[in-house]
Amino acid sequence: MKRQIVVAITGASGVTYAVRLIEVLLAAACDVHLTISRAGRTVLKEELDLSVDLENFAPGMLLLDNTEREEDPKLKVMRAIAGVTGESSHVLATPVGEPGQLTYYHYKRLTAPIASGSFPTDGMVICPCSMSTLSTIVHGGGTNLIHRAAEVHLKERRKLILVPRETPLSVIHLRNMALAAEAGAVVLPAMPAFYHGVVTIRDLVDFIVARIIDQLGIENELIRRWGT
Repeated sequence: MKRQIVVAITGASGVTYAVRLIEVLLAAACDVHLTISRAGRTVLKEELDLSVDLENFAPGMLLLDNTEREEDPKLKVMRAIAGVTGESSHVLATPVGEPGQLTYYHYKRLTAPIASGSFPTDGMVICPCSMSTLSTIVHGGGTNLIHRAAEVHLKERRKLILVPRETPLSVIHLRNMALAAEAGAVVLPAMPAFYHGVVTIRDLVDFIVARIIDQLGIENELIRRWGT
């Protein structure tokens, strides 16, 4: 049975991590349940020049449709920036068979399956995680599907991985991260390392994505491991 992973994109810098993460999860035969906030859509446009229609979403809007406009030079550039290969990811330790499926839910759809603890999942990743999203989750003031799904993962004691990207960090940010960790979440800041033979931006993106899927228990060869 395929793993079921929830991925949420919110309005912090670093959406390239999310696009690459989704590609790797699908290649690892995980079914991805995706939701994107309104601010997340704005950052996708600002950072990757991707126009995402939250009302009528299609995978190609995140460069995940490999059959679409392969000859388009702009598309190739955008794929390179986002770390999407356009073919196989070549990152998994062992063959996994049929790729996973991507299912999208509007962030206002509180009746979505991922809003209920009765819907089994293997974890949730909010990548990137804005500070407002972090604050809302740890203080229990959820108003949308992203907040609700995160709350479900906490109450069901399932893996919740938050990938904040902000600097510098205020005392409020630090306290909220501590509250998230105390509640059972994994706080995994988008702080790439440089010890794995960095040559391109893709290597920095893959470092963070590798650490995320390590937390999900997915074997991968995205980066060269320390001491190897």
